[in-house]
Amino acid sequence: MSADRSSGDRQSADRQSGDQQSGDRHIRGMARGGGLNLVGAVLNQGAVFLVMLLLARFLGISEVGQYAQCYAVLALLSLLSLSGFRAGLTRFVAVHLADDDPAAVRGTIRLGLLISAASAAAIAAALAVAAPWLATALNDPGLVTGLRLVALTLPALTVCEAALAATRGWRTQRPFTLIGQIYEPGTRLLLTAGALILGAGVTGSYWALVIAGWSAALLALGALARLLRTVTPGEIVYRPRQLFSFSTVSWLSSLSSTGLIWVDTLMLGFFANDEIGVYNVATRLVTVAIFVLAPINAAFGPYLAYLHHQGRADEVRRIYGAATGWVVRLSLPAFVALLVFPEGLLRVFGGGFAAGAAVTLILAVGQLVNAATGPCGTVLNMSGRVAVNMYDNIAALLLNILLNLWLIPAYGIVGAAIAWAISLAVVNIARVLQVRALIHAVPVTTGMLKGLAAGLTALAAGLAVRWLVPGWPAQLLIGLPVVAAVYAGAVLALGLSREDLMVLRTLRRGGRRDGGTGSSDAADSPGAGGAPAAHLEEAAR
Repeated sequence: MSADRSSGDRQSADRQSGDQQSGDRHIRGMARGGGLNLVGAVLNQGAVFLVMLLLARFLGISEVGQYAQCYAVLALLSLLSLSGFRAGLTRFVAVHLADDDPAAVRGTIRLGLLISAASAAAIAAALAVAAPWLATALNDPGLVTGLRLVALTLPALTVCEAALAATRGWRTQRPFTLIGQIYEPGTRLLLTAGALILGAGVTGSYWALVIAGWSAALLALGALARLLRTVTPGEIVYRPRQLFSFSTVSWLSSLSSTGLIWVDTLMLGFFANDEIGVYNVATRLVTVAIFVLAPINAAFGPYLAYLHHQGRADEVRRIYGAATGWVVRLSLPAFVALLVFPEGLLRVFGGGFAAGAAVTLILAVGQLVNAATGPCGTVLNMSGRVAVNMYDNIAALLLNILLNLWLIPAYGIVGAAIAWAISLAVVNIARVLQVRALIHAVPVTTGMLKGLAAGLTALAAGLAVRWLVPGWPAQLLIGLPVVAAVYAGAVLALGLSREDLMVLRTLRRGGRRDGGTGSSDAADSPGAGGAPAAHLEEAAR
């Protein structure tokens, strides 16, 4: 009997050790993809920031407002065209690869691309015809040219996003990062700068969108074709019911989520508010602080879909906690800077933009709640609870619209900021409770608490600089490095977790395998080269 107990204890220990090693592999895999995504997100946000800075410096507040409204229309119609296939392509490509079903992989990709492209072409034609009416509704007839060039960009952007979403199903982030986060915004920045220098004005910036979008779409299709060559060739199997049932709900969810981001800009236009340019610069400045959420979500999503599909709940909880901790700790220095130096940061765009300081402060609080709740929406989507996420997003959008209708006439851009911040806080708190019921986990980890403590220390240091140093240029030049240094020092003093050290080692090795061999994205992928499902763990190493 004693020997039986000893044998059982050894088997239990072996299982725990195997689970720990498996979890470590997925954490390292997320670190490789998340690290690359993070670099891309930094460059992407830098490009967006510089485009707005160039428009503000070369043109003025009204032109920035025009560009913001046209870009809002592009963002919303792009999601409308995608019909939810962005999340659907990522999830079902990952699932079919995990099941070693290459025929379904090919069918899913072909179906998603064809329907998205057709939808985008139809919507683009309608927008081109309706541009004068929409410009009148937004109280700015000068928007007609911009809206028609947005219509020309729409099919390209839709195809690009659909193709890049499919590549993430291979659990690789390289095409998404290199094309979607580096090439497209970088090209748009360079072309915008050239257009403004040559005197092409805001119309030149719209043409930059067109050229960058179409060239990025071609590159995305090429990257997807290369990954498809790693899948065993054969017949194509379509499973439209499975894809449509998920993607239709995901489409409504994504459309509502993006509407939450851009509806305030459009509603300010409907109310003929002349501070749209100021509001857009202030809001885009706040999105810089939350830039880490998108790349970590992109790295986290495919692993969650893969692990949840296999019923490995402990590993799902572990990577959820790790991802949330990374989001909070990486974004906190930027939030501290926004809370301490809002006027100075806005003055970089021009003196007139400092009027948006209150908007920046209000939205920083709302987005801090968004960061602290982690990738809870991704957990719901990739675990198949996309309908729950849809209802959350629709409710948040309706709340935002009602608050905007109430607050914008009375308080202008400050009212729009309050509406957005409240909507963000409400929807994310609701998602945390739903994820708690789903996977029995909350996004509060030791790493997060240490990050918050370090953030409070950095906040005190930043406020001291603001009090002691006169003038906004000097405050920024001294205060931003002080905030970063104090925060980093506090994080190190409080200690790094085992996962943190593992991630740092992975990033320092440049994404190489534990065994020291080089890696390729195809080899990282489950089912790469037609590998059977039994060998997926080895393929992920």
